Amino acid sequence: MGRVTGRSCIVTGAAQGIGRAIGEALLDEGADVCFADINGTKVVEVASENEARAKKYGGKVLSCTVDVTKRDQVAAMISQTVEAFGKLDVKFNNAGVNKPMNFLDVTEENWQFIMDINGLGVMIGMQEAAKQMIAQGTGGKIINTASIASRQGFDNVAPYCASKFAVVALTQSGARDLAKHKITVTGFAPGVVDTEMWEDVDRSLMEIGASSRPGEAMEEFAADILKGRVAQSSDITGTTTFLASIDSDYMTGQIVMIDGGMTLV
Repeated sequence: MGRVTGRSCIVTGAAQGIGRAIGEALLDEGADVCFADINGTKVVEVASENEARAKKYGGKVLSCTVDVTKRDQVAAMISQTVEAFGKLDVKFNNAGVNKPMNFLDVTEENWQFIMDINGLGVMIGMQEAAKQMIAQGTGGKIINTASIASRQGFDNVAPYCASKFAVVALTQSGARDLAKHKITVTGFAPGVVDTEMWEDVDRSLMEIGASSRPGEAMEEFAADILKGRVAQSSDITGTTTFLASIDSDYMTGQIVMIDGGMTLV
């Protein structure tokens, strides 16, 4: 039996990168997984590509198109998942964005874009998942994606850092409020992960003059990682599956760092 066999899970931001890897790792452990993303075409493809994996391990797979900043869409995604899987046990609030700007150049538009998705999107996701779990009366797990930027500010990504600090606060607040309903709220904080999102960040850093060539920013960050290399998505999923499983039932309000020893807190 897998660690999450029979658990119904939603992962947002699951069309690529860490989100896709989280969903696939859950399928490998027997879960039913809804892959959700704002990129509807791509997330349908991801779900289709994982049909065989789900069948192999006894789970089911679903895809949903969702804008995590729109409460009606988040509620509809949860309803669709419950209709397909019968319940909701685990909700990963993983969708996130970053758009680097030099500190003095940060605009209101840049701030709002990042905070809406990374902050408001997490809060709505937590609230709507909790409502479903409370209605079921069986408890559940809410798991949020933070970052090393939730523990330390970086000069070219101030709004992103602020949004991830907010994720830590929301995780702690939710844990306190939802414990009475047997709902745990935890999170994990990746460091530098070699994904499509980092490729976008790398290009943006060159555009604003913070780096001079492709890969330079990642190399500079990697120099501070005790493990000596940046992460792959597979380095993250052991922890995320643990957080979705019964093994983490006595944890709540905590953020687990998964950064290779880059930030020691």
